[in-house]
Amino acid sequence: MKKVCVVGLGYIGLPTSAIFANAGFEVVGVDVNEKVVQTLNTGEIHIEENGLPELFKKVVQEGKFRASLVPEKADVFIIAVPTPIHEDYTANIDYVVDATKSIVPYLEKGNVVIVESTIPPRTMDDVVAPIIREHGLDPEKDIYLAHCPERVLPGRILIELVENTRIVGGVTKEAAKKAADVYRAIVKGEVIETEAVTAEMSKLMENTFRDVNIALANELVKISQRIGVDAHKVIELANKHPRVNIHLPGPGVGGHCLAVDPYFIIEKAKEESPLIQTARRINNSMPYFVVEQIQRMTAELASPKVAIFGLTYKGNTDDVRESPAIKIYELLKQHSRFEVRAYDPHVKQEQVSFPLSTLEEAVHGAHLVVVLADHNEFKNMKAEDFAAMKTKVIFDTKNCVHLNDESITVYKIGNLYSVKAIQE
Repeated sequence: MKKVCVVGLGYIGLPTSAIFANAGFEVVGVDVNEKVVQTLNTGEIHIEENGLPELFKKVVQEGKFRASLVPEKADVFIIAVPTPIHEDYTANIDYVVDATKSIVPYLEKGNVVIVESTIPPRTMDDVVAPIIREHGLDPEKDIYLAHCPERVLPGRILIELVENTRIVGGVTKEAAKKAADVYRAIVKGEVIETEAVTAEMSKLMENTFRDVNIALANELVKISQRIGVDAHKVIELANKHPRVNIHLPGPGVGGHCLAVDPYFIIEKAKEESPLIQTARRINNSMPYFVVEQIQRMTAELASPKVAIFGLTYKGNTDDVRESPAIKIYELLKQHSRFEVRAYDPHVKQEQVSFPLSTLEEAVHGAHLVVVLADHNEFKNMKAEDFAAMKTKVIFDTKNCVHLNDESITVYKIGNLYSVKAIQE
């Protein structure tokens, strides 16, 4: 196993390519975006991830990685393309289907084919395997076909690709073993072999567990506002119990995993998943809840100026996929009385469809700053950063702002019962 072809060069495919290349494999990365391919072949990257620019430049200069618009023959094929959802919340596996079809002309007997994309249960058996069979190869005898879902944290991807346990589900036992051996060449953590459908479900349940837990915390926020208690303090004290781990509340759930993966289970077993569906409804309601609080805070203002701080779904990344912050911005813009400005030091203008402001532009004359991402830049803000505000009020939905200045009022999302309308 000397050559790896990775299809999809986004937040997972690109770091995965870099790790394999750094381990000595010849890696060809495939993407449909010509601009991305051109950028990568210069040694530069198009995403933000700790440590990746340096590692990627190194493997390109060493000739271990090159990008292409089309696949090539290889020993191992890894599919790492997005799996979004349709408007009806069913899984959109078109990219996985297209990626599989793109590699079949290059497949040979004995190749290992791995899908890392998060997929609904039975996708490997019912969708991917038949595509390979239609091409004239037996996915149970000629090809080693497996699912190995990514399970990494943005900001720590290069570390966790190597250190985390990997679950490898094969269409056959032999496929699980062959695919697992591919990862054992780069992974220091445990590599566990299982069936494809079990691997599919394990990834979905990892993220569903977190989504349900966050929904519990977000429901607590709403209850706390009603009865007059600080949800953050409640969670802090409850978590001192050795068997309790309530997650943190926030403005909603975003990203390519938590906000999407539960629907893959719901789609396959709607009657059996009422708890998962309720959690999704709670978390999807949070942007509306945040906007309601902004309306409460600005009720006495004729033309409130609101500065949105943070557009990503997660702190210290540039990832805006499914971000509740984007939804909140759009909801505010629907109200003609609001003047809304958006600032995020990690997001580039081409990533969003509305104008971005600098820090100075966002706070100048603002009545309210709404913090929607826990970037380090926001955790380390000083009182002087808000000097140009008209009324110095901050609504911190991520519990990350730590200011000790009596001239600035900070409302936390877990402590909203004390909110008073802003007065000019």
